Amino acid sequence: MGSDSEVEKTAQKERERKKMQALAPIAKPLAGKKLCKRTLKLVRRAAENKCLKRGVKEVVKSIRRGQKGLCVIAGNISPIDVITHVPILCEEAEIPYLYVPSKEDLANAGATKRPTCCLLVMTKPSKGELGQEEQDKLKADYDQVVGDVSELQSSLF
Repeated sequence: MGSDSEVEKTAQKERERKKMQALAPIAKPLAGKKLCKRTLKLVRRAAENKCLKRGVKEVVKSIRRGQKGLCVIAGNISPIDVITHVPILCEEAEIPYLYVPSKEDLANAGATKRPTCCLLVMTKPSKGELGQEEQDKLKADYDQVVGDVSELQSSLF
């Protein structure tokens, strides 16, 4: 019986290794395992509350319009040229950003079936209002992730 979980664990490790191999060289700051989990949880919650912008076009448009949030970029995009301008835009707009290893995980968390290059997590929904409780939960998760991201970025430079 025990060998079954061993096989699964090996397969899991292999998947993780493949993800890391597919990473782009510019994928910095890259979220560690814990931060990645927390970020995807935040993305999931934002998706439920319609506080997400998905895809390069939408994210770029939102940033240019001055919307604030956390930009989450997938690290395994190819060709990389598709997203190279996003971090620069984020830095100019003083928007925190981070890379997660896989676009598939990002899409799952963002409640879409297609792999997603990048997402902008906002604290307020684009339409309508959130209940106070939901907004507080989202804001707490958001602040925690943003705090971790700024720590990551400061350790880079």
